[in-house]
Amino acid sequence: MIADELISAHVQDYAKAVYALEMRGGAAVSTNGLAERLGVTPGSVSGMVRKLADLGLVEHERYRGVRLTEQGRRVALEVLRHHRLIELFLAEELGMPWDRVHAEAEVLEHVISEDLEALIADRLGHPSVDPHGDPIPSPRFEIDERATSCLDECSAGAVGRFVRVSDSDPEMLRYLSAQGIEIGDEFEVLGRQPFGGPMFVRFGDQEHAFGGELARAMRVEPSGVRER
Repeated sequence: MIADELISAHVQDYAKAVYALEMRGGAAVSTNGLAERLGVTPGSVSGMVRKLADLGLVEHERYRGVRLTEQGRRVALEVLRHHRLIELFLAEELGMPWDRVHAEAEVLEHVISEDLEALIADRLGHPSVDPHGDPIPSPRFEIDERATSCLDECSAGAVGRFVRVSDSDPEMLRYLSAQGIEIGDEFEVLGRQPFGGPMFVRFGDQEHAFGGELARAMRVEPSGVRER
C-alpha cells in the first residue's frame, strides 16, 4: 500500500485521466493523449508519468504508452467515487444544476474524508450513477462500465434510452436541459442528413436536430429499430 501523503491531488488527477482514456480507447494511453486531456505540455506529462511509475501506479513502456496497475486503478476509482457521489449530492440535495456540479466536484473530490463519503452514499441510498449517467464505483472499487453507443452511431428508426452524457462541456448540458432532455428519457431517431449533417431525434413528443458534436457526446442504449 502507498502512504496517503504520497497520493496528492495531482497524482489522483493523473490516475483518473489515465483511467478515462483507457476506458475510451481500450489500450495503453499515450503521453500526448494525457497532455491533451489534462491541458498540459507533453514534457510535464513525461515527468509525472515517471513519478506515477515510481509509486507503482502505472506501467510505462517506451513508444507503447501508459497503463494503470491494479493499485493505480484503485486510486483512480476511489477519486471517481468521491467525484461522482459529490456531483449527485450537489444535484439532488442542494439543487445545483447538472452543468455546474462537475467543476465543484473537481475541487471537493480531493479533500473529503472516507467517513464523509460513506455518509453521502448512505444519504443518497447508495446510488449506482451520477447526474450525467456515469457509473459510481462501489466501496470495493468495482464499477459497472456497461456497454453503450453514441447517439451519432444510431441509424434512422433506432429506438432506445438516453443513459449517459459527457460532462466536459457545461454549455452542452445547459442546452439539453433547455430542451427538456434528461438521463433515462426514451428516444427515436427519425432521420439524418448526409455528409455529416444533423440527425433528427424524437424525445417524448418533441423533435430535435442534433449536430455531430452533441450526438457524439450523448450515450444511449438502443433497444431496437422501429419499422416504418
